[in-house]
Amino acid sequence: MKVLRNVQEALEFTKGNYQKSVGLVPTMGFLHAGHKSLIDEARKNNDIVVVSIFVNPTQFGPGEDYESYPRDEERDFKLCEETGVDAVFTPDPKEFYQNHKTYVTIEDLKDNLCGKTRPIHFRGVLTVLTKLFHIFRPTRAYFGRKDAQQFLIVKKAVKDLNFGIEIVPCPIKREEDGLAISSRNVYLSDEERKAAPVLHRALEKGRAAMTRGMKAEDLIKIIEDEIKTEKLADIEYVQVVDTEEIKDMDVIDKDCLVALAVRFGTTRLIDNFFFEV
Repeated sequence: MKVLRNVQEALEFTKGNYQKSVGLVPTMGFLHAGHKSLIDEARKNNDIVVVSIFVNPTQFGPGEDYESYPRDEERDFKLCEETGVDAVFTPDPKEFYQNHKTYVTIEDLKDNLCGKTRPIHFRGVLTVLTKLFHIFRPTRAYFGRKDAQQFLIVKKAVKDLNFGIEIVPCPIKREEDGLAISSRNVYLSDEERKAAPVLHRALEKGRAAMTRGMKAEDLIKIIEDEIKTEKLADIEYVQVVDTEEIKDMDVIDKDCLVALAVRFGTTRLIDNFFFEV
């Protein structure tokens, strides 16, 4: 496994594999079973698998957890080696962003759900991904469905900008009690961790009640009422949006995303499911 520490090394690696199919798994490190599932999927369908490990400063706003975001390079490298990764790209932010003035953004789709409280987040996500796509020229890029808005935005941006990359969504990986696996789960106290599976229970309760033609507000109430059974849960949003424009829906009459963000103490967790009419 090659460890690429800067952009020049990465470009040379790409040049040496120009005729091969490349699967890219972009991550912020602190790898877990969810990331492993993405790597495993990439390994099935590509000659070369590249994992980027980069806590991207441009997608964190003021007061967010950039400095404290969990990092464990040694453990990450071990997981990548065990899963057959060909190269890991882990640049220094100062080298990756040198007097950076150019950003990539998207209209409308960024303004709802997580974008309402994290206004610069998706600009940072699209900027780092655009750089990674240009550096590695992947055939396919792999994303978990837990970050559903991110997946929809990336898919739209890749289409709009004619990157010619296949964006591959992968299922949410969960703990045995249903909590979606996330690097931020380590922030939870013991009591918060016991309470957090209420998110999955609430979504499953909503999924069971969901029908075509149902009012979105009725579905949201079912989910919110279940979340409120846990006193430690502080709801940021529960929303039903369409999968094309990420706009709120009044009636469930087309394919949609049911998404939520909830805080347990200082830890913000997200979860979701897609519903096809």
